[in-house]
Amino acid sequence: MASGKTSSGKLAAQRLGRGFIDTDALIEARTGKTIPQIFSEQGEAAFRALETELCRELSAREDLVIATGGGLLLNPANRQLLAANGQLVCLRLSLEETLRRLEDLPRADRPMLVNGQSLPERAAQLYQQRQAAYDSIPWQIDCAKLSPEQVAAQLAQIARAEELPVRTPEGSYPIHIQQGLLTRAGWALRTAGIPQGSQVVVVSNPTVAPLYADLLQAALQAAGYQPGLALIPDGEAHKTLGTLAYLYEQFLDLRLDRSGTVLALGGGVTGDVAGFAAASFMRGVRFAQMPTTLLSMVDASVGGKTGVDLPRGKNLVGAFKQPACVLIDPLCLQTLPAEELRSGMAEVIKHAALNDPGLFAELEQHAGDLTLWWQDSAPQWLARAVKVKIDVVEADPFEQGQRALLNLGHTTGHALEQLSGFALRHGEGVSIGMLAAARIAARLGLADEALADRLRACLQGWGLPVTCPPLPAADILAAMRHDKKKQSGALRWALPLAIGRAEIHSSVPDTTILEALVELGARREA
Repeated sequence: MASGKTSSGKLAAQRLGRGFIDTDALIEARTGKTIPQIFSEQGEAAFRALETELCRELSAREDLVIATGGGLLLNPANRQLLAANGQLVCLRLSLEETLRRLEDLPRADRPMLVNGQSLPERAAQLYQQRQAAYDSIPWQIDCAKLSPEQVAAQLAQIARAEELPVRTPEGSYPIHIQQGLLTRAGWALRTAGIPQGSQVVVVSNPTVAPLYADLLQAALQAAGYQPGLALIPDGEAHKTLGTLAYLYEQFLDLRLDRSGTVLALGGGVTGDVAGFAAASFMRGVRFAQMPTTLLSMVDASVGGKTGVDLPRGKNLVGAFKQPACVLIDPLCLQTLPAEELRSGMAEVIKHAALNDPGLFAELEQHAGDLTLWWQDSAPQWLARAVKVKIDVVEADPFEQGQRALLNLGHTTGHALEQLSGFALRHGEGVSIGMLAAARIAARLGLADEALADRLRACLQGWGLPVTCPPLPAADILAAMRHDKKKQSGALRWALPLAIGRAEIHSSVPDTTILEALVELGARREA
């Protein structure tokens, strides 16, 4: 009521290239009567029946922005009809702001306000009666201090959003991909079933926290949560048992208990450590993720893997911990250094090479254009890359078989990261590792040499390394043997056979591995 939904809705429709419908205006046009006349002559029940009939009609249509009457969404059936084919958004105002706006509007035009009570009394009564229904609407925008244009911009962001369900042995969870989601994160947690009023400890690092922690905590508080903040050091070198213990101590200081939630805000390292802490603290607390790097958005956010490193290898201690939800805001990528964006591109290219030839071709076409990730189409690009991993993980949640395909490039990549003292970024290692896997596949007669050439061109086009550091090939192979993915003592290789197709092989001769590494620039001898 008085939220400006018609003005904002029209502007949002223009932004999205959609049609616009105001349900009250459409009912008036079809009946030839004003809303007050319908109430006076036929009663409220007749008007509500017209609303429900209109909801049934509109629920089958697409490409619309619909502004509803204030009482339409009080009916759960109406909410269900409209939510089946679109996103429901509530424009929120405080009672005080609602009253201020209503004072300037003709009361007779709003029949729900005409009942003999004073305006403040009647508005307060309606506000209280409608609160629970409005709170159940998935997306909320506090529009008190926003212009119609600003509200329309947020509506357009929500309309362009992607939501991907991930099925797990324990149930399912949603991945929300939405520009501006950081400011609406609290409402996303509520749609995931995280109890309002509970504690949410945001785990971040000194790089990300100054950029986003205050905004996130404000969004959580606005949705009724009790936010807290815990910081851990940034970077792979700090993905250790010591950092984990430090995080436990912060949880205790914040009085986190088993009814609370750990929300990771940062890249893959932050997510891995926070997730393992959530899996193990007090034998497990609820976990959610808000990845802020391209790498973590397309890779670490899916699959439930958490853990820390040991001096002898990566991710040797950990657990599977499925999140309650994953929240991805592509706008966070605007503050990511270009080299980190390029590093994340390795995982995007990997997913395309595994199971989406169409996406791979588009990545070749747009090679080097990092601005893709903050355009309006960013949610769709991210969703395509994430969907590849979702499909694999759903089929093999605990990595007993085909999920090992996602390790394409990682056997060599992890070894190179470790030998570099983690000076080599994860995506850079994976880039070199994918080429090593393609060379091995060619040497085994499983793939054409042209595959490695095409991979090289795509990776190089996105500014990723395509040659191996001049380390002894034997040292790289020795580091690979600490990889936790080996089976019965043998390394398990994800080998590309063509763009969009790969296989797992466990019997690759050492000589083949060494020759492939030398081809890429490793030294033949120590």
